[in-house]
Amino acid sequence: MVLIYTTFPNREDCMRVCKQLLEERKIACFNAFQIQSGYWWEGKMVEDQEWAAILKTDETREDEVFEALKKLHPYSTPAIICIEAKKVDRDYLAWLVSTVSSE
Repeated sequence: MVLIYTTFPNREDCMRVCKQLLEERKIACFNAFQIQSGYWWEGKMVEDQEWAAILKTDETREDEVFEALKKLHPYSTPAIICIEAKKVDRDYLAWLVSTVSSE
C-alpha cells in the first residue's frame, strides 16, 4: 500500500481530481482537508490556504496515480509525494487491493 500526498489551490480542484481518480479505480479512497501552507515560490515566501489530499492505493498503481496527478493537477509544479505504508491492517489492505483491482 502507498499513500500519495498532494495539495491543491482550492476545494473544487481537490475534489474534482480525487473523485476522478476514485471513479477510475486508480485509488481506493481519499482524505481531503483544508490546510495552512507556507513555502517559497518564485523568490518569495508565501502563506496560503490550500486543500490537501491523501490518496490510498496499492503499490502496483503508484506510477499510474503519480502520472495522472501530473496531468490533472492545476499547479505547474505540484507536490506529489508517494509514501510506502510500513504496516497496514490485513483486512484493510485486502479491501484496498480488491477495490483498485476490480475494474
